[in-house]
Amino acid sequence: MSTAGKVIKCKAAVLWGLNQPHSIEEIEVAPPKAYEVRIKMLATGICHTDYDGTTGTMPARFPEVGGHEGCGVVESIGEGVTSMKPGDKVILLPVPQCGICSSCMHPTSNFCERIDITGRGVLREGTSRFTCKGKTVYNFMNSSTFSEYTVVDEVAAVKIDAAAPAEKVCVIGCGFSTGYGAAINTGKVHPGSTCVVFGLGGVGLSVVIGCKAAGASRIIGIDINPRKFERAKAAGATECINPKDYTKPISEVLKKMTNNSVDYTFEVTGNLDTMMDALASCHMNYGTSIIVGDPPAAATITFDPMLVFTGRTWKGCILGGWKTRDDLPKLVSDFMAKKFDLDHIITHVLPFDKIKDGFNLLHKGESVRTVLTF
Repeated sequence: MSTAGKVIKCKAAVLWGLNQPHSIEEIEVAPPKAYEVRIKMLATGICHTDYDGTTGTMPARFPEVGGHEGCGVVESIGEGVTSMKPGDKVILLPVPQCGICSSCMHPTSNFCERIDITGRGVLREGTSRFTCKGKTVYNFMNSSTFSEYTVVDEVAAVKIDAAAPAEKVCVIGCGFSTGYGAAINTGKVHPGSTCVVFGLGGVGLSVVIGCKAAGASRIIGIDINPRKFERAKAAGATECINPKDYTKPISEVLKKMTNNSVDYTFEVTGNLDTMMDALASCHMNYGTSIIVGDPPAAATITFDPMLVFTGRTWKGCILGGWKTRDDLPKLVSDFMAKKFDLDHIITHVLPFDKIKDGFNLLHKGESVRTVLTF
């Protein structure tokens, strides 16, 4: 019997408050309203941003269904939806593309005004479609992929190749696209350049893949967890170093290693001190440093203006600079054409009910990206 137009009861990982573990609960998912789609989830990645949402580093509204990196199949659509239909395979978009705001209309911007990085936790209409134990449960980053079913605005999902394996391409919804695009789009890495990547998690490895694809001749990976070095080199890093092995500031170490020739640095940890290290590590005149990792909410940073006065460029990066509805289906097609390998960043695949195990792997530094399947 069709579920269209009916409330669906399903399992979801609910966060009841800050610093609490995910609790597998039965929730009710209401039908989509106008310009919304209800999606049966197939796979979702566990991104560090999801952990940030549990601690308050990334603003969220509780109780919530977390998760923002996912792939599923459209179960039903609301009135006015034209870009997809029931049965279509889709990727969910934590950075939507409404197509009409000033950012979407600008040729080089992708910071859609419909993005929810302030923790509103509701859809465009102003409410949530989730309830649990009689309480409203809120959305996370336009997506809420930690549920067997979710409802999102049409502009926060996009149709992809039906043959694409969900357990692989779900990471194109955030982690891979963010890192790969940081090199390709935001940094515009040029052939023969020297790149340094601070943080070798899933996004950092995706930066490495992007730098290699762009033709960088030297890619230096930096992490305090040396267990990540082998995988980073397999993805394209030419060498890896641990800052703890040195007494000098890492910027001085890199200057000596490269004869003062670092073209691009990428900060992928979200740590304020590391952002400053990355900025100081690129060439004082022609270097470009890109902030890729999520900075802590409401944090501020103080720096010597001479670091940029000499000519350095300091840039931010939202989801790799991609216009998501236009570009992510093309990235899926590129994956299907074997233009890049997502196995470099996917280390574990677990059933959805093992979500706590997935977060434990993240906390222990034993995974790069864990994918949960439904």
